[in-house]
Amino acid sequence: MSSKAPDPNHKNVLPLAAAPAADNTKKQTPHHARMQRIRHKFLVLSGKGGVGKSTVAVNLAAALAMNGARVGLLDVDLHGPSVPKLLHLEDARPVVSSEGMMPIERRMGDGTILVMSAAFLLPNRDAAVIWRGPRKYAMIRQFLNDIAWGDLDALVVDAPPGTGDEPLAVAELVDAADGAVIVTTPQDLAVQDVRRCIHFCRQLHLPILGIVENMSGFTCPDCGKVVRIFGGDGGRKLAEEAGVPFLGEVPIDPTVVTDGDRGTPIVDAHPESLAAQHFARMAATLLPPQ
Repeated sequence: MSSKAPDPNHKNVLPLAAAPAADNTKKQTPHHARMQRIRHKFLVLSGKGGVGKSTVAVNLAAALAMNGARVGLLDVDLHGPSVPKLLHLEDARPVVSSEGMMPIERRMGDGTILVMSAAFLLPNRDAAVIWRGPRKYAMIRQFLNDIAWGDLDALVVDAPPGTGDEPLAVAELVDAADGAVIVTTPQDLAVQDVRRCIHFCRQLHLPILGIVENMSGFTCPDCGKVVRIFGGDGGRKLAEEAGVPFLGEVPIDPTVVTDGDRGTPIVDAHPESLAAQHFARMAATLLPPQ
């Protein structure tokens, strides 16, 4: 195996990407073959940035792995890939085998997370990806075609916010996805954008598995009182309005931040915490332990 390290003299260009040819993706046998080896596929979406979508995706994948599952975690936020930081994999570099590019493996509880992110292919942590839509589509297509995921119980895809090129590419290219987990925060400003994400899923006939309300409330460590900093029940009300499941509320917890900065999901570092328990319940709802 040889390392597929980025070329330091090639600015802002990832080594996998190429301009797409005619759109015959769905006919590509290697793509279908890889997708068929993945039992369940969950897309984590949001119409709004800053709602903690990557934190939800990482902890959801970690909770699934801690139940003994073999989980793929694909970070397709090409402009702000944060999954490697949240798993302390910033310096990891994938290698290429005869099967394709190998995702980075991390043990988690009784299971395994296999991680792939555009961040692994950048020349340095400060490099920016400055691409138009066709190259983004090509990159995501190659992630799904060329990454040697192997046999997975589940693939969790952390998509960028909005309803543009990257979420559209993921929704089109992930064969037979179980559906989308949509993340919001309670305030009306976020809910308004996330409502558009629901419309996006329905236009694409992508099932909505449920809505997660992140940063739901802050529990005072001294008095125990819950303070609804961003208002209350925006995610629950949106789920009721849209007629989709409500997967739960994840409270604001400083430990989520400190654990994330250290590269350890809260479900692993502090499984007794309220936030970790919510993530564990979501994982069990989406993929009941065997």
